[in-house]
Amino acid sequence: MVGPLVGMFSGQSPPGHPGQALLLQAAPGTPRPSNSTLMDELESSFEACFVSLVSQDYVNGTDQEEIQTSFDQCIQMFLDIARQTECFFLQKRLQLSVQKPEHVIKEDVSELRNELQQKDTVVQKHLTKLRHWQQVLEDIHEQHKKPADIPQGSLAYLEQASANIPAPLKPT
Repeated sequence: MVGPLVGMFSGQSPPGHPGQALLLQAAPGTPRPSNSTLMDELESSFEACFVSLVSQDYVNGTDQEEIQTSFDQCIQMFLDIARQTECFFLQKRLQLSVQKPEHVIKEDVSELRNELQQKDTVVQKHLTKLRHWQQVLEDIHEQHKKPADIPQGSLAYLEQASANIPAPLKPT
């Protein structure tokens, strides 16, 4: 999954846009090697977090404080690069909204349509449940009306009630 993304952000032109390379550059003021992109650094810092966890020192547990400090540094570096990556995409989003505001509006409309569809689905689900429980309540209401129509006398009432009980199912 990371492979196609790294290729796209490492200077290769995306399909359909010849000559427009998407190089992820670091935030201003951050030194960066000439051939390294922000996505490469994000990936390598992510891998460094795992390497620090599975290294032999961590498994053997020689110095827990040193291991914890090393891991904390790896996590901090990963978070810093992740923030820089987020900043890059936010800058690109801002550029897009200034240069082509219709794309942003189309995206917003599409998101709103999806949200409305999800809400319509939830409403339909609740309406189905509501109809079910309304039917249950109507059935209960009908059952409570029936005792008034039953002839007087306990024997007649028991005969009527037992007639409404379904027969037990016979195992096959």
